[in-house]
Amino acid sequence: MIVLSCKDIQKSYGIDVVLKNITFNVDEGEHVGLVGPNGAGKSTLFKILTKQIDADNGDMFIDKNRKVGYLSQHLSLETNNSIYNETLSVFQDILNLENKLRELEEEMNKPYNPEKEEYHSKVIKDYTTFSELYNNRGGYSYKAEIGRVLKGLGFTEDDYDKPINILSGGQKTRVSLCKLLLSNPEILLLDEPTNHLDLEAIEWLEEYLKGYKGTIIVISHDRYFLDSITTKTFELSDGTLQSYNGNYTAFIELKKKGYEEKLKAYTLQQAEIKRQEEIIERYRSFNREKSVRAAESRQKALDKIERIDAPTQNRKITKIKFETQIKSGNDVLHTENLSKTYGNKLLFENLNLDIKRGEQTALIGENGRGKTTLFKILMDEVKSDRGTCVLGKNVHIGYYDQEQSNLNPNKTILDEVWDDFPNMTTTEVRNALAAFLFTGDDVFKEISTLSGGEKCRINLLKLMLSKANFLLLDEPTNHLDIMSREALEDAISNYDGTVLVISHDRYFLNKVVEKIHELNIDGIKTFLGNYSYYVEKKKNPLRFQELEESEGKTKTQIQYEKKKKREEEKLEKQKQLKVKNLEESISNLEKNIEDLHHKLCLEEVYSNPDKSEEVNREISNCESQLEELYMEWEELIAE
Repeated sequence: MIVLSCKDIQKSYGIDVVLKNITFNVDEGEHVGLVGPNGAGKSTLFKILTKQIDADNGDMFIDKNRKVGYLSQHLSLETNNSIYNETLSVFQDILNLENKLRELEEEMNKPYNPEKEEYHSKVIKDYTTFSELYNNRGGYSYKAEIGRVLKGLGFTEDDYDKPINILSGGQKTRVSLCKLLLSNPEILLLDEPTNHLDLEAIEWLEEYLKGYKGTIIVISHDRYFLDSITTKTFELSDGTLQSYNGNYTAFIELKKKGYEEKLKAYTLQQAEIKRQEEIIERYRSFNREKSVRAAESRQKALDKIERIDAPTQNRKITKIKFETQIKSGNDVLHTENLSKTYGNKLLFENLNLDIKRGEQTALIGENGRGKTTLFKILMDEVKSDRGTCVLGKNVHIGYYDQEQSNLNPNKTILDEVWDDFPNMTTTEVRNALAAFLFTGDDVFKEISTLSGGEKCRINLLKLMLSKANFLLLDEPTNHLDIMSREALEDAISNYDGTVLVISHDRYFLNKVVEKIHELNIDGIKTFLGNYSYYVEKKKNPLRFQELEESEGKTKTQIQYEKKKKREEEKLEKQKQLKVKNLEESISNLEKNIEDLHHKLCLEEVYSNPDKSEEVNREISNCESQLEELYMEWEELIAE
């Protein structure tokens, strides 16, 4: 049964067309993911569905018997209510029933007056009716439900009495999400619901939504979250919407397959058009009446062909490439017994951490545990209370700040990058910015006018240009759309330096991380694997024990062998790169020798002894170099 549908929805702002003929249906109980690049119009579509703004054209249907609940990215709960009382307000109808039952109980406790028998009977009847209504509406369970949802989204009982007006933006968003879930609407519209949630809260929300019986449409860049809760995917791009059956991973496969099919059809049609045009041209060249008529007939048939447009792929960052300027020592970081307290709150103590060159690791833990503070300690911006922190030889840190506080709001994009890298030419800076989707007059926009995603791209570009060999990344995927996240993942996977990343993006952690450090109040616990391994190990600590201790090996031996294997794989990768470079050099030299031999055949060369001798000398030098390169290549291949 369809509970929500749109037909030919259009929306423009001036000459900027945001939505073009958007048409879709959503059935009862469907869980739909709405994805697309930043600025594609996803939030605009939600505002149309919730009647906050009007569409320019088109029709919309929402089942009038279904209550719609909407969580937007931008909320302002300016109220003196406490967290608990704010969530309690969702159950105002139950609270009104409680007050009514209390009034009736007071009446029932009054002395019985035989002259008011009819009145007493009505009081008892009303009490029975309201009691049943109270029970049916969850009057005996709503307080437990409030506690369950508040706790699931990261609030403790100590937080219940905090007034809303002292909360951070992220905390207010979580309060709004609590209220929305407690109101239990039949249709849920969620715009980036996992923002401001730690991993534990995201996992709780996933489980909650998996069991949600109503209809869900969710905008999210969290691919792991989308995979977990959605059964259908809408992609909004260039103002149009495409529907795919399946979660995010299924959508990617279907989209890839669809693109390949469209490209194949386009390529075949272009080849046929070219063939027909060649035939037409050949007929016309005969310049006979019969052949001219044949050419005109074929041209008319060709003109009637419905041309297939060349398939396009979404515009995305394509040139993120992290490189190191110098190689660090093998020991990149060593900390011993670090501790840090803010006020009366102990963040962590007895923190011991070792990171080796080439490792790609993650730091995870509950919000407020001190992950960002630890990064600032590593950069010597904050002092630890106790313990030691030592960076290895030739270690140069590149830091990505999730708050974007290192950007000057009064500078233009061009000046922000150029001032940090003054040795680059104008062309080099403009080309670098273009690779990160800042083209034309965009480069003259002031930082203060940019979106979170645009600021994120600038910081990633500056990080890339720094050529640091130890990257500290604090929530690097926040504000990035899915395509940009994928480009970042590829860049980190191909990076030859060392990475320590703070992230709640589990898809990202699965793809780029090989070791996870869990930060707790009493230090760090390390898990040798990606996020999925970490989850399995947390659920069942003995799950991988047999494998880890197989063949009588100790855990230390297992770790050493894994480390050795990683180093061997890295050396093999370096060897293959060297072989490739040698083969390119050999090919270039062989081409050069061939050109020199052709030069010897020129009359102006072979007729001139001096020129001939000079060319022969160049050939001899190139052949000597070629022999050395072949010897080096053979030695590498034989290893």
